[in-house]
Amino acid sequence: MQPAEHSVNTNYGHHVSAQEESAPLLGNRPQRRSASGTSFGLSVFNLMNAIMGSGILGLSYAMSNTGIIGFSILLLTVALLAAYSIHLLLCLCIHTAVTSYEDLGLLAFGSPGKILVASTILIQNIGAMSSYLFIIKSELPAAIAGFLAGDHSGAWYLDGRLLLIIIAVCVVLPLALLPKIGFLGYTSSLSFFFMVYFAIVVVIKKWYIPCPLPVNHTLAYTEISNSSECKPKLFEFSKESSFALPTMAFSFLCHTSVLPIYCELKSPSKSRMQNVTNLGISLSFLIYFISALFGYLTFYDKVESELLQSYSRFLPSDILIITVRLLILLSVLLTVPLIHFPARKALMMMFFSNHRFSYLRHTIVTLFLNIIIVLLAIYVPDIRNVFGVVGSTTSTCLLFVFPGIFYLKLSFEDFLSRQKLGACGLVVLGICIGACSLTLIAVNWAYNE
Repeated sequence: MQPAEHSVNTNYGHHVSAQEESAPLLGNRPQRRSASGTSFGLSVFNLMNAIMGSGILGLSYAMSNTGIIGFSILLLTVALLAAYSIHLLLCLCIHTAVTSYEDLGLLAFGSPGKILVASTILIQNIGAMSSYLFIIKSELPAAIAGFLAGDHSGAWYLDGRLLLIIIAVCVVLPLALLPKIGFLGYTSSLSFFFMVYFAIVVVIKKWYIPCPLPVNHTLAYTEISNSSECKPKLFEFSKESSFALPTMAFSFLCHTSVLPIYCELKSPSKSRMQNVTNLGISLSFLIYFISALFGYLTFYDKVESELLQSYSRFLPSDILIITVRLLILLSVLLTVPLIHFPARKALMMMFFSNHRFSYLRHTIVTLFLNIIIVLLAIYVPDIRNVFGVVGSTTSTCLLFVFPGIFYLKLSFEDFLSRQKLGACGLVVLGICIGACSLTLIAVNWAYNE
């Protein structure tokens, strides 16, 4: 994939000027633009790259709270609904010639619709960035400790919050402030391979951690070992199950990438792009399911909400786990600045759309976004909360509600046609999933409190 020479079309539907060129953010991951038509295989890869992100770390926890069969049904349902909602977006793209998500909102409901879509994507991006920074907070101390001998507990360089602030100030903020950051777009592909490598390591390590879990020297680990059950659950429902569907919605969100990928597809057609979508979602489903299954079968109901933390407990010095941790940390460090760019552009579009570029305003907005995501990463106690809240609100809107509403508004088909009935069902289902999940999550917080 070649870097853009002059401008890059973002998922927000406007072009990046030469003053602020960057790789566009497609879904949860950034994506480079090709100088010519993109082949079918590369388009599938681009879509998978857009789908797969930090959500992969939370799916084993979702399986532990829904059971293997329950998880399989829910994950398959979300994947199928994601493919169907993309089908609706492609139909709208052909009928209206609109090639961005926010412009569909503009066409359907005017400026309020465009602002609503842009603000939803902005919140989604803030959630994605905070989830990545949460990974830095939780995994960087473990990565440093893996190279140290002896007891260093209490040392400042093992304080996750302090390390997060240092990284945010010294690495993320300077990179996000750059007027051009296109060179980091190439790390998007590396990030995808890191996630696949993570799934492979999860499968391998299933055979290295026995069950019952080994007794550690601390009382907490001893209790975990003694209470560990090695029989997988097929169906499970608890107050923690409310996080499962939002985590899956967060994990499959790629809809802001579909129209740009379609526009760059070689010999583009609706059926060809739908095949790209079906194959990309199917392969992503397979990788997600394998990593979730083997992560669950390694730790069962004691799996952490962020899977790498489970390995940190029992294999703190394992070379493969250390390698995975370092690669994912590298991916995070280089991805967060990229996500800053479209998030900042959405913010600029909502409040400063008629203003010329100002480096002072550019700096203030970037600093504001950085402070918000750092505070979220520091004070949110568990990554499942990020997946839960963002997944049940903005991810659900972008995945289910908006495609259905836009199709109902913009399509000229009879209301009783199969497509419009399907769109209506998608909207109702999306609202129900989001409202129920958010309510259950709030009840769960109140119960824990």
